Amino acid sequence: MKLKIILDWMLRLIAALILMQTLYFKFTAHPESVALFIKLGIEPWGRIGTGVIELMAAILLLIPASAFVGAVLGIGLMAGAILSHLTILGVESAGDGGQLFILAVVVMICSAITIWNHKKHGQVIYEKLVNHK
Repeated sequence: MKLKIILDWMLRLIAALILMQTLYFKFTAHPESVALFIKLGIEPWGRIGTGVIELMAAILLLIPASAFVGAVLGIGLMAGAILSHLTILGVESAGDGGQLFILAVVVMICSAITIWNHKKHGQVIYEKLVNHK
């Protein structure tokens, strides 16, 4: 049981740290981040908006009671990132050797496992939404 808790924390920490590290580049308007979002055609609002959602996801992932919601946000963000890399940016972006793509895949995997580990929270949220009239 203790191993499961440790692994859960590790996965959530990995996802949260990656999200926080990449949002730094978005919030500081790092030239590579700006260039990436220009290529996507959503600079500056896409960059800033994505950074805000990444910050929310990272914080929610670090709180056990909200980890499910943070992981759902993480999955959504990374689905968009991975799709952008596969369709517009390329797996390798600005000579990074595919690092951004790989980090997106890692966050997606960690988030997916977190959703599974916290599915009871998801069921509670679902029941509250369905029964709320």
